Amino acid sequence: MHQFEIKRIFDLELLGFDASFTNSALFMVIAACLITLFTLYAMRKGALVPSRLQSTAEISYEFVANMVRDNVGTAGMKYFPFIFTLFMFVLALNMLGMVPYAFTVTSHIIVTFALAAFIFIGVTLIGFWKHGIKFLKFFVPSGVPFVMLPLLVVIEVISYLTRPLSLSVRLFANMMAGHTMLKVFGSFVVALGLLGGWAALAFMVAFTGLELLVAFLQAYVFAILTCIYLNDALHMHH
Repeated sequence: MHQFEIKRIFDLELLGFDASFTNSALFMVIAACLITLFTLYAMRKGALVPSRLQSTAEISYEFVANMVRDNVGTAGMKYFPFIFTLFMFVLALNMLGMVPYAFTVTSHIIVTFALAAFIFIGVTLIGFWKHGIKFLKFFVPSGVPFVMLPLLVVIEVISYLTRPLSLSVRLFANMMAGHTMLKVFGSFVVALGLLGGWAALAFMVAFTGLELLVAFLQAYVFAILTCIYLNDALHMHH
């Protein structure tokens, strides 16, 4: 489990709090820099007939834009920059974790929970800003008998409050479990040697391909659930 260990690069204390720069922070900075460089370099010419790199950037843009339009509608396009940044950031962190000897930031629940909590608080504030106190009607299912209403309201509130937990655990658990499996079968390759190591190695190659797919899917799920939560806040669909 040493691959998940957070290590200090240099110590830093701010107002009595430990704000040391760690390997986790380093890979977040690397991810942000790679995304910025990729988008700026890919779109530097803005050619009518795009290059492969420009096509990749445009496909990424359209992919997220369509996601927002399909799940939130045109009213959600003002939040497109945030959703696009979120998707690209999580995707970059997941993909960087697949590089040998790199650090998988999203394998730590504190990181994924911080992202999920920020989204949860932001979406809730948008809901109250858009609808005012009427946003509380979101927790009152329509067409429910009055006798069952108190119980269902409590269930709806609990369900709403668990959103950041479910959103963060889904990403953290998938990334941590996948990397742990790769590490375990990597040790099997060494332990079994030439006689049986090839089977573990073949599984590792196939599982690595699956992990790349999971890395993309988890970024997609994280972004699309954010769109769904945003749609609830804007349109109060139940």
